Amino acid sequence: MRPGDVVDITGIFLPKPSTGFKARQTGLVADTYIEAMAVKHQKTGYSDILMSADDMTNLWHHHQQQDMYGKLAQSIAPEIYGHADVKKALLLLLCGGVTRELRDGIRIRGDVHVCLMGDPGVAKSQLLKHITTLAPRSVYTTGRGSSGVGLTASIQRDTTTGEMILEGGALVLADNGICCIDEFDKMEESDRTAIHEVMEQQTVSIAKAGITTTLNARTAVLAAANPAYGRYNIAASPQENINLPAALLSRFDLMWLILDVAGSESDVALAQHVLHVHKEGKPPGLGFEPIASSQLRAYVAHARTFSPHVPVELSNYIASAYAEIRQDEIDAGEKAMGYTTARTLLSILRLSEALARLRWADQVSEGDVNEALRLIKMSKISLEDTAGDDTSKFDPITAIYMAIRDWADAQPTSEVRYDQAVALVISKGYTVEVCTIFINDFCDFFSLVCIL
Repeated sequence: MRPGDVVDITGIFLPKPSTGFKARQTGLVADTYIEAMAVKHQKTGYSDILMSADDMTNLWHHHQQQDMYGKLAQSIAPEIYGHADVKKALLLLLCGGVTRELRDGIRIRGDVHVCLMGDPGVAKSQLLKHITTLAPRSVYTTGRGSSGVGLTASIQRDTTTGEMILEGGALVLADNGICCIDEFDKMEESDRTAIHEVMEQQTVSIAKAGITTTLNARTAVLAAANPAYGRYNIAASPQENINLPAALLSRFDLMWLILDVAGSESDVALAQHVLHVHKEGKPPGLGFEPIASSQLRAYVAHARTFSPHVPVELSNYIASAYAEIRQDEIDAGEKAMGYTTARTLLSILRLSEALARLRWADQVSEGDVNEALRLIKMSKISLEDTAGDDTSKFDPITAIYMAIRDWADAQPTSEVRYDQAVALVISKGYTVEVCTIFINDFCDFFSLVCIL
């Protein structure tokens, strides 16, 4: 057993006998204890999940299905309508990247941190609760009900011995698991800064009451918050709406903004989905049978046994993609929607490794990198959609044309291979289907030679 484990203890409840002078002081009141006969874990870690031959056969069946990545994501809280890319981000959070231990002692975290910020009523808390039940080791807490020492560690005096003891907080108890923090924006600023060390170094350093030590807090943080004004104010800038310090935002690998936008078609579809769930007790048909939570947990447990690495031939591609993201932020100036730092480069690597793990592969592919770039782009697209600047928005075909044209001018070349066009389009947040439509209908019109 480890601190933070949830167990069922079966035993005998007995009084603790006292002798001598202490027995005269105690009187009729005695300390009690449980003489345990059996201890059973309610939840086991990923490494403790034992799979039989039948379980592996079922996992291989899911692994060989078409669009396995999308089906796994849609199986996360299928009762919640929409949020396809958000569920994919949560799936990567469950899977995580590879933690690197360098020879000089430096540790590069592999856990993925995700922040969900949005209007009330968009199922942020429900997603957090579902992840808590899905992950083998998880802790759920709220921002208003948590203090700095409640999240990290506290010093207390033992009532029996009178000695000072150290008690771990939520982040320490969620070691090698997931810590879900709801109402993240309601936390006091002094309490919120307590998790800065945990999110990057994944340790909790304590120097209180003569106790100096370092506790492990190797946990993935999933936070949910509301904008500064309760609802997102389109008239204000994204920085004013988010209202979180840049030092904290840069530690999140993905920061999603989920808005409650009125639309007749989407509202009707949402209402029909909710009514069907209330009437039938299950979500409407997704076109496939959702994967059960136990099988999804087993799939992720097997995926975490892989340790994929980034091949040398993808180094230049990832470096150029990171440099392009930085340049786009410089060009945007004050209208920049996020903070791109060197941590963003590590986020690309972690997300790519998590995607490779889902494929049960030992090497990251270019498709994994493109999907990681797409998720990062989509997380910022959700911010850009609220900017209210219609002059900077184009239809997908025009946006794809401008992206390919700028790339061709920078090479310089007038020939673009099909795989290059697809990789560029996906990194901009568009799908392969949109790229195919563009190539089939408009390549000749735009005087670009697309080599298939």
